[in-house]
Amino acid sequence: MSAIRLLVLGAVRMHGRAHGYQVRNDLEFWGAHEWSSAKPGSIYHALKQLAKQGLLHAHEIAPSTAGGPPRTEYEITGPGAEEYFRLLREALVTYDQRGDVKTAAVGFVVDLPRAEAVALLKERTHRIEQWRASVLEHYVPEEGPGQLGHIGEIMNMWVHTADSEAEWTHGLIERIEGGAYTFADEGDPFVGILADDEENPYATGERHPGDAD
Repeated sequence: MSAIRLLVLGAVRMHGRAHGYQVRNDLEFWGAHEWSSAKPGSIYHALKQLAKQGLLHAHEIAPSTAGGPPRTEYEITGPGAEEYFRLLREALVTYDQRGDVKTAAVGFVVDLPRAEAVALLKERTHRIEQWRASVLEHYVPEEGPGQLGHIGEIMNMWVHTADSEAEWTHGLIERIEGGAYTFADEGDPFVGILADDEENPYATGERHPGDAD
């Protein structure tokens, strides 16, 4: 899965309607340009592709603040919302994925009902345990990585990674079950987006032709 689709759909959904530069600004505010492929070009490309696929609706009615031609505002469609939640659910349960996908999913987890978020995270731990068990069919941690030569270090890394992932996921489940955060079925979750005139302290300042669209 590509994190950029989840990020762009999630950002537009938070705004209700947003032009491309707003989406870019939000993703930079979240630091997504540091931990994912969410660079200006890929963001603007994703917006156009998602609109072509019917997942976003493009409204060319917002005048540019610079006095240029009207900007395109994007709004998530019904199929777009379905795709957003499909990607989010898939990202929360899937263990063997890139870190940017997992990071994006955690950032949007409160868009789900609390009980569903917990259920998905428990499924994630189950999949981690299954994957760890498959590694242990060929590798015995107690005998150390040297039992398989230096290749054993790979399986040793896999086991340690699985243990760390499981520990983190169990901790998140406990916090959510303990009442942490506000989820979709409980009111208005935390929304970390900037107002149109609010300065972004984390903006890269890199100019891109798509900023004016």
